[in-house]
Amino acid sequence: MLDVPRELVDYVSRLLAVERRARRTRRGSRALTCWKQALFLVAWFRKHDDIAVLGAGFGISRATSYRYHEEGVAVLGDQAPDLHEVLLRAHTEGLTHLVLDGKVFDADRISEKTTSVKGEQIDLWYSGKAHTQGGNIQALSAPSGLPLWVSDVEPGSVHDLVAAREHVLGQLYWAASQLDLPTLADGGYDGAGIGVHTPIKQPADGRALDADNRTYNALLRARGLGERRSPWPIGWSCPGSNAASAGSSIP
Repeated sequence: MLDVPRELVDYVSRLLAVERRARRTRRGSRALTCWKQALFLVAWFRKHDDIAVLGAGFGISRATSYRYHEEGVAVLGDQAPDLHEVLLRAHTEGLTHLVLDGKVFDADRISEKTTSVKGEQIDLWYSGKAHTQGGNIQALSAPSGLPLWVSDVEPGSVHDLVAAREHVLGQLYWAASQLDLPTLADGGYDGAGIGVHTPIKQPADGRALDADNRTYNALLRARGLGERRSPWPIGWSCPGSNAASAGSSIP
């Protein structure tokens, strides 16, 4: 049983059908129909099971499982709005602010090396923040925590602020100055620049922050809901789907 609306699988199936027509795939030449490939893909997003094991349940080989998975992710990725569109829509919908946060997703079998700022050889994909091998992805969320946009992946050794400068800060400066849409972020983005608000640090000499600064930091804690949510939307929505049916199951 898969606890997602049937309309979602239908929607993904239609996207896959368009992709197969674009590739001139012959009818009946695939191991799975578009609908079953869509079900396979949605099941992976919902459960995050091992791709090869999940594919075996659909009667397809390990290689085919990975190929269908990669194809499906690419098709869905093509539907995502770009960052500029996301900011304009956030402004149009009257959002008061956005929440910026980074997350390191686990990975393995990555041995690529790089040189650290100290001149030492380190694992490029090892994150000192997460203490694991992985990739750093930056995400923008609405105040409610709803994920709006995610960046391309950077190696785990890349600091959040460096990754943000590469992928998102330039547009956030524009949003702050032209759309009056500020962004809240944690202390890891200290010094990010105009429109990106981070907590004021405690003085090194142990003195307490004054009342205004404490109030400022308290207001910034509104970003907490956005940070607690994953950059990946667990409950998907799609054109034509009924939110009230989100609890329905697909056998």
